[in-house]
Amino acid sequence: MLQVRDMMTTNIDYCTPLDNVYEAAVKMKDLHVDVIPIVQNNKLVGVVTDRDLVVRCMAEKHPGSTKITDVMSDHLVTVTPQDRVDKAAQLMSQYEIYHLPVVENGQIVGMVSLVDLSSQE
Repeated sequence: MLQVRDMMTTNIDYCTPLDNVYEAAVKMKDLHVDVIPIVQNNKLVGVVTDRDLVVRCMAEKHPGSTKITDVMSDHLVTVTPQDRVDKAAQLMSQYEIYHLPVVENGQIVGMVSLVDLSSQE
């Protein structure tokens, strides 16, 4: 059975808690991604999705200068590079999410998406 390491994306850019939602949105646009990890002191502390920006920021009429920590998800669901792909798929289904950070010793080392999993079937 394939492991997450076999299909994860490893070139991951991120924001820090010092960034605001505007900076995160610009980075997501420039990178053509719909999720961006939030990293502090080399540790994954949250993620922000394009949906978070819409629902928790724009729909709540928060300005672009809102701190990223005010809209990020900090209840993280993650996998390790050694986890099996079926575990990642099960977690995505259970938590209704499309992206999973891949974490090793608290540090983000990759990202795996539902698209990655579906391309392996």
